[in-house]
Amino acid sequence: MAQRQGTKRGKGRPDYIKWMLIAGAVVVTAVLLVLVAKRQHLFHHNVDIDHRQYPVAGIDVSKHNGDIDFEQVRDQGFEFVFIKASEGATFHDPNFIANHHAATKAGLKVGAYHFFRKNREGDAQARNLLRAVAGHRLDLPLVIDVEDWDNDHFVTDADIKRRLTQLARTLESKGYRIMIYTNGHGYEKYYKPNFAGKPLWLCSFTDPQKLQSNYPVTIQQHSHWGEVKGIDGEVDLNVFCGSREQWNDFLNNNQ
Repeated sequence: MAQRQGTKRGKGRPDYIKWMLIAGAVVVTAVLLVLVAKRQHLFHHNVDIDHRQYPVAGIDVSKHNGDIDFEQVRDQGFEFVFIKASEGATFHDPNFIANHHAATKAGLKVGAYHFFRKNREGDAQARNLLRAVAGHRLDLPLVIDVEDWDNDHFVTDADIKRRLTQLARTLESKGYRIMIYTNGHGYEKYYKPNFAGKPLWLCSFTDPQKLQSNYPVTIQQHSHWGEVKGIDGEVDLNVFCGSREQWNDFLNNNQ
């Protein structure tokens, strides 16, 4: 009896190994498909832009993009860059100064953005951003980056609105023009009731012509997966939603 049981287990082992190998192959195949899909942008994290209609392209960067050769970026036709300057009430992006210097030297139009923390007072965040950009020329508006992603979800809407308003008013009182960065959800929740009429930088993977029929968008972030010489890894791609003449007017209005 014991011998037969042992024999039975012995016969079952190859089936067990076979199914383990099949399961492993399925997992490997799934991972490869995800990587291929990401590579081919099948998750709709980008949209092809007709640069004849929208000729002014740019990028946005932070410390996560590492050291950047902005001259190579410029030579590929990019004309502007938004650089992360600060976050919340105390954080300064450690690459902001170097990025600002290199981008300016390369001749790009430069803007700065601040990641808004819902759980920090707006005036404290404004002071933090102002300290970060002090002494650095900016060609583009100061951007308040308003996102739900990676942010505090236990703050009341009233407190968020109050802090955003504090932040914006403090920056404007210092002579800065502001722009709001967000996505479609943030547009309805934050921009539309609080910042209508301000320049809007919208993250959307929609054709810009269709996007403009629904949103008063100035700049569109249309990809998180850009491949740009001079930058290791992927980078966000942006386009100004207008003509060359409108771009020049936009720049002049920021002076």
